[in-house]
Amino acid sequence: VQLQASGGGLVQAGGSLRLSCAASGRTSSRNGMGWFRQAPGKEREFVAAERWSGGSTYYADSVKGRFTLSRDNAKNTVYLQMISLKPEDTADYYCVAATSIISSSMRNAGAYPYWGQGTLVTVSS
Repeated sequence: VQLQASGGGLVQAGGSLRLSCAASGRTSSRNGMGWFRQAPGKEREFVAAERWSGGSTYYADSVKGRFTLSRDNAKNTVYLQMISLKPEDTADYYCVAATSIISSSMRNAGAYPYWGQGTLVTVSS
């Protein structure tokens, strides 16, 4: 599975962005996709993910109510709609995918073997 992330950019606080992640390769084998982020000088952290078997979506507490994960199966693409952005949302955002993942591992970066390149989101105050 290859992942191509896009949509990052510079936005003012309170603004919105939508990130996209297009998957190619063995797309039919995916069971989970989502996003992690890493800010400069900080550890990588979980943002959001969906486990397709069961249809459950998971969000980090810091983005709940502001970020929404969705997907277009026909385009093999997942989206992360981000609203009410804050300067602390500034980070490189990475799209991830897994072919086999359990619910308890959804927030664990090590559970995702497939990673896209980062797309930078910068939120100015």
